[in-house]
Amino acid sequence: MRLWRCLIGELARRTGRCACALSYRPAHPGSARCSMKTIRTPDILSAASLAELVYSEAKPCLSLYQPTHRRHPDNQQDPIRFRHLVKALETSLRQQHAPAAVKALIDPFEVLAQDHDFWNYTQDGLAVLGAPGLFRVFLMQRPVAELAVVADSFHTKPLRHWLQSNGRYQVLALSLNKVQLFEGDRNTLDAVTLAAGVPQTMTAALGEERTEPHSTVSSYGGIGGGHMAMHHGQGSKKDEIDSDAQRFFRAVDRAVLQHHSHPSRRPLMLAALPEHHHMFRGLSHNPYLMASGLMVDPQGLTHDDLRRRAWDVAAPQQTAQQAAWGDAYATAAAHGLGSEDLSQVAHAAVAGRIATLLIEAERQMAGRIDESTGRIDLAELSNPRADDVLDDLGALVERMGGVVHVLPAERMPCRTGVAASFRH
Repeated sequence: MRLWRCLIGELARRTGRCACALSYRPAHPGSARCSMKTIRTPDILSAASLAELVYSEAKPCLSLYQPTHRRHPDNQQDPIRFRHLVKALETSLRQQHAPAAVKALIDPFEVLAQDHDFWNYTQDGLAVLGAPGLFRVFLMQRPVAELAVVADSFHTKPLRHWLQSNGRYQVLALSLNKVQLFEGDRNTLDAVTLAAGVPQTMTAALGEERTEPHSTVSSYGGIGGGHMAMHHGQGSKKDEIDSDAQRFFRAVDRAVLQHHSHPSRRPLMLAALPEHHHMFRGLSHNPYLMASGLMVDPQGLTHDDLRRRAWDVAAPQQTAQQAAWGDAYATAAAHGLGSEDLSQVAHAAVAGRIATLLIEAERQMAGRIDESTGRIDLAELSNPRADDVLDDLGALVERMGGVVHVLPAERMPCRTGVAASFRH
């Protein structure tokens, strides 16, 4: 176990500035140690990892969320609070499961609670989700409300909210000599570890294929029989640099799209010199590239200046996007194709009629949905078969091919916590 703790601590250190998951399968009960094969490489929280949780058939599902702290001494209380939440999970499990089954489910949480390295490298929020054969730990750049719940499905609304573009974006800091990627929101902007396939310099991208200047030398006779060498270049130095830059930018664009933009689905802001903006946008195929960016050499900015200036660009675009979602719902409702009534929305979700669902981020409604009839049975979150009804609605709509947006209360078009636009 000590080996596992050390390695996970190292992974946490390496990825302490990005949202990631440290995943492993618990060792077989009674084994003295975990083998190297039980540890998985940290993953950026993505639509695929969320889908894995949504479609998981393993039961029961344990979901734990808590705010955490990045620095000493505030982070000293985090593992203590974590143990209290784990105890709440254990109490809920004991209502319906045998002691041996409870122990098997709780053990991975207990191991994490004792991992001192891990707790020294947390961020602003923590999500820990476990089920038979599955255990995931997500570090988050945003505080989350405390929650410890056992249910037939994972509580994923905070992760879905985290994944959505509104409020969060990535910044590609690009120059001919350096490539960096950041992710953040209004309050934070943290460096993201670039995937191995993303070139970080022109040399790394082009290697020996960088354009070499070509020239020929001719000798011309002069007065008195002298000779003067004349150099004939086949292209100016600027043309050579531009050719290399274009190939470099194409390589960066392809790699960032494949390894970062597609998995995260976040808007991508370009921070680069004006001439590099024009070149990069002319060849980019990244559909997540934002229309506006920072026309400045990112290497000349402090980290805080980059965060502040990036938010100044992102905020108006994100506000407009959220308003557009609300307007689209209002239009649908005006034509009889929308509802904010929870019961009607639940029945429509079961029938697969919902095209777009808006959910209030901060609101919870304990209970469960009968997925055969759409009936909602309210309950307490301490009930081991209950979860957040709004969270379950979001998961159900996604499974039926609908789109779900999680919005802050002030951006919701209604006060019921849910607004659905119907397909028909």
